[in-house]
Amino acid sequence: MATKHEETPMKRQYNLLKEKHKDCILFFRLGDFYEMFDEDARIAAQELDLTLTTRDRGKPKEEQTPMCGVPFHSAESYIGRLVNKGYKVALCEQMEDPAQAKGLVERDVTRIYTPGTLLETAMLKDRVNNYIACLYADGGKIGIASCDISTGCFFVTVCDDEAAAIADLGRMQPVEVLRGGKASRTEAFNDLLIKRLGCCVNEVPDENCNLNLGQTLLPNHFKKDLAALDLTGRPEGIIAGGVLLQALYDLQKNDLRQINELYYYSNNYYMELDLDSRRNLELTETLRSKEKRGSLLWVLDKTHTAMGGRMLRSWLERPLLETGLIDRRCRSVELLSTDPVLRGELIELFRAIPDLERITARTSAGLVNGRELQTLALGLRQLPAIIRLLDGQKTPLLEQIRDAIDPLTDCAEQIESTLLDEPPLTIRDGGMIRPGFSQEVDRLRDIMNGGKDTILAIENTEREKTGIRTLKVGYNRVFGYYIEVSKSFMDQVPAHYIRKQTLANNERYITPELKELEEQVLTAKDRVTALEYELFCQLREYIAQQTARLQETARMVATLDCLCSLAVVAAQNHYVRPTIDLSSTISIVDGRHPVVEQMLTDSLFVPNSTYLDTNEHQVAIITGPNMAGKSTYMRQVALIVLMAQIGSMVPARSATIGIVDRVFTRIGASDDLGSGQSTFMVEMTEVANILKHATSKSLLILDEIGRGTSTYDGMSIARAVLEYVASPKRLGAKALFATHYHELSVIEQELSNVKNFNIAVKKRDDKMIFLRKIVSGSTDDSYGIEVAKLAGIPEPVIKRARQILKELETQQPRPVREVAEEPDDQVSMLDLAGQKVTQELEKLALDTISPIEAMNFLYRLKNMLN
Repeated sequence: MATKHEETPMKRQYNLLKEKHKDCILFFRLGDFYEMFDEDARIAAQELDLTLTTRDRGKPKEEQTPMCGVPFHSAESYIGRLVNKGYKVALCEQMEDPAQAKGLVERDVTRIYTPGTLLETAMLKDRVNNYIACLYADGGKIGIASCDISTGCFFVTVCDDEAAAIADLGRMQPVEVLRGGKASRTEAFNDLLIKRLGCCVNEVPDENCNLNLGQTLLPNHFKKDLAALDLTGRPEGIIAGGVLLQALYDLQKNDLRQINELYYYSNNYYMELDLDSRRNLELTETLRSKEKRGSLLWVLDKTHTAMGGRMLRSWLERPLLETGLIDRRCRSVELLSTDPVLRGELIELFRAIPDLERITARTSAGLVNGRELQTLALGLRQLPAIIRLLDGQKTPLLEQIRDAIDPLTDCAEQIESTLLDEPPLTIRDGGMIRPGFSQEVDRLRDIMNGGKDTILAIENTEREKTGIRTLKVGYNRVFGYYIEVSKSFMDQVPAHYIRKQTLANNERYITPELKELEEQVLTAKDRVTALEYELFCQLREYIAQQTARLQETARMVATLDCLCSLAVVAAQNHYVRPTIDLSSTISIVDGRHPVVEQMLTDSLFVPNSTYLDTNEHQVAIITGPNMAGKSTYMRQVALIVLMAQIGSMVPARSATIGIVDRVFTRIGASDDLGSGQSTFMVEMTEVANILKHATSKSLLILDEIGRGTSTYDGMSIARAVLEYVASPKRLGAKALFATHYHELSVIEQELSNVKNFNIAVKKRDDKMIFLRKIVSGSTDDSYGIEVAKLAGIPEPVIKRARQILKELETQQPRPVREVAEEPDDQVSMLDLAGQKVTQELEKLALDTISPIEAMNFLYRLKNMLN
């Protein structure tokens, strides 16, 4: 590598910028390329499959500077690949026109790309928010600030404890987290952020977690005092919000005008769901394949706009606790579900509406192009029709949406009058301004295309002035523009004409006006390109100034799209509107699992009813064989409650849902090998979390508690947990408790608020038929061996298992040796008749034997055995 005194001015400039951004790969603009040098070049070449080269080929290898580069017009895809691999990328641009620069072109970093600060459409999932969050915890309450910079939303909350903060971060699933304060680096937070969410974590120095920073920065940016931002008395939230906002300034290097509202929310307004419960219930993705198909979101998401899809996901992740808000949504969903004409017309309009939130954010950040703005205009043209369709719809929420949607006609008109219908993708090469919008652009284009109108005008003017009717204005590459006069009119040539060329019959002249035209033609392309870019920037700035209007309208359209989506699902699947109240009752008549019934193709879903309260039906113990449907039934109840509390209609004949503050699930078991925890340890940790944080208004879904240890230990733990849950003095929560410990069914006789139920099974000979029906009472048989047989366990193993089970039940086990020496129903290899039978069977040609021959063969084998 070159020593410092041998550095070129350009390399010195690069090194100074790299020193300020040591943790980034620096994309350094050189002409039409972004170049990388030294270690950055080695990393980029390996990660992006680029050729590593050098300009110092004459020097010894150890003094050569490794370098590689990518074209500037395709840099976005390369940056996206690096960010997806966990790298930060600093974009260094030329800050002046190289043609006009005196000496070295000035360069500076204009933006830093990180996973949580992406604005590029190709790098984002259109129906999923891309959050960057700040977690601040220093021993007391915990502040969390989060922002999706691609939509402009900025949230702050304060959690009372670590569990609440983990649940909130689990709901949000940020892709990048800044964390400060010593209490933010606990094992629980490490497990969530690094192991479970796999997000990019950046440590914030303690000195940067400054209350004064937030107290100054937040009011200045959002143009409201702390009281108006609902942050008074919430120092943890102020610190988290200030740290996050400052980080976004540093990374984006612009005014962040798309982030114009701060929303403080309290978890007391939303049902709390921990990460395990979200995953067990498969709200947004399946547990095994991590796909949307097979999740509750897959069933409910019939939205037609990207922002509607993101909003519906957020509704599922945060069910409401306020009955009035739930009822507002549910009334609108019911109205739309019963009016297919209104619903269909709205959906057709949604199809033409682009992602208003993200286009607005890109406009504010100066990244939008002409095609995106024309797409925006097309979407805005649908708004007046949406407003008209909502006229006369008498639900409070639909009326609110109608009144809040701004038609934004001025924005659509400004875009359409400025830009061509199909402008080019690039904004610096011209060719995007509509003819007639700018007289100067039209004039320069005419000149650039040969100036036909201008030349004709000059020609007519000169003919009138001189009286030479044959005078012509022409052009050639040698002389440029000229005036041609035939020799018969030589005496009428004005004195200010300058002779340039003599031909046989003509003379050619130039004038100052023609020289000026020639200069204009030669520079017209550059001038019109620069002017078009200037006009585009003016249009972009005009739209950016309407950010607040666009964002509010986008939220209203997204809300309406969500309501229509829920209405479509309700109409197609015959859902009913639930009754939501503040009682402690969950009453579901003929409820159905919303996902499983959609996945079934060759059979009908069997509905089941549920009744839970805090009196005589607080806990339901559910017994029955595996595969019979216990887990499906319990998840079904939880999902119906969740659907009701987001304002959806539900899959049932009728439903009354008393508000549930939290849903906890303990379903299935798996080792956590990364942290050295066994299946049983994972199970007990989850149960401990449930018992610690559940309340009397919670719904608990508990499946097979205690199965990870010995029978008596497990049964003891299961009973103790069940008694704790059922006790009004201890917890008193509503619970569905599935178990294979049939001995627990005796609790029904001891506790009046516990009831036994089982999954009905019909046994015919050795076959078992699952009826999928929940009935009162317990079962005394788990049918485990029958299930093993259905799963394909070899018949000898099944027979031996039945024998052992019978021995265990009679408490008279037989020695293993005896069974091994005299296996049941097996021909002895020492039996000569058996050997002959085997030989005959091996000779038998099954493909050609006739029925009569087969019968005679069987008779012969029987005689051989006798």
